[in-house]
Amino acid sequence: MLRFEGVSFRYPGDAQGMVEDLSFQVADGEFVAIIGASGCGKSTIFRLINGLEKPDSGRILVDEKPIQTIKNYSAFMPQKDLLFPWRSIEKNICLPMELAKVPPKEQGKRGAQVLEQVGLADYAKKFPKDLSGGMKQRVAFARTLLSGADMLLLDEPFSALDYLTRVEMQEWLLQQWEHYHKTILFITHDVEEAIFLAKTIYIIQDSRPFKEMERIEVPLTYPRNREDLKRGEIVELKESLIGKLRRSVSL
Repeated sequence: MLRFEGVSFRYPGDAQGMVEDLSFQVADGEFVAIIGASGCGKSTIFRLINGLEKPDSGRILVDEKPIQTIKNYSAFMPQKDLLFPWRSIEKNICLPMELAKVPPKEQGKRGAQVLEQVGLADYAKKFPKDLSGGMKQRVAFARTLLSGADMLLLDEPFSALDYLTRVEMQEWLLQQWEHYHKTILFITHDVEEAIFLAKTIYIIQDSRPFKEMERIEVPLTYPRNREDLKRGEIVELKESLIGKLRRSVSL
């Protein structure tokens, strides 16, 4: 379990601050979406979780242990795929294992298994230039999986994709989550995407520094399909979330 306890943080030279006395938690294996207006602090939450930034006060715990005492508890997937163009697909996804000094034979075995699972086994010897945008994001996700971390931080990974590809990738991501049982935190500006993917949505509504995130449970079970988004209570939830975001922008 991930838990924030009274966390406050401000960047150097920022008198206003980003986060003040924030507490929330995420259960193991949970799929959580974080939504909020641009610049509200969503990405700062990720930077605090993965240790790139340190709280000015408060604690961040994983399984009741301070994160600074734990190694390889989270892996980050940014908006851009950041694949190395000179490395083949199999070499790209094996990079985390290479850095961790995993034996080459074991790298190849694990890499082949994951490429098979994500539907890219036939592209192992290809290079990033040979793949579509959606395929590149699959490769980036596979690389994130092979870090070995149980918590995946996904920062708007589908935002640059066209609508149809984005829809396909959302459905594909749920399949991977159900297969690997990872804890996923997913940042998005897309309310419908958050509803379709997540079990729990945290919404940031406060002006900076924000002190809380409202927790909303999505009234859908898994597996899900696009028709679920047409249900009356889901349409109402979508409109409610959009209204909350609009009000937060006007603060």
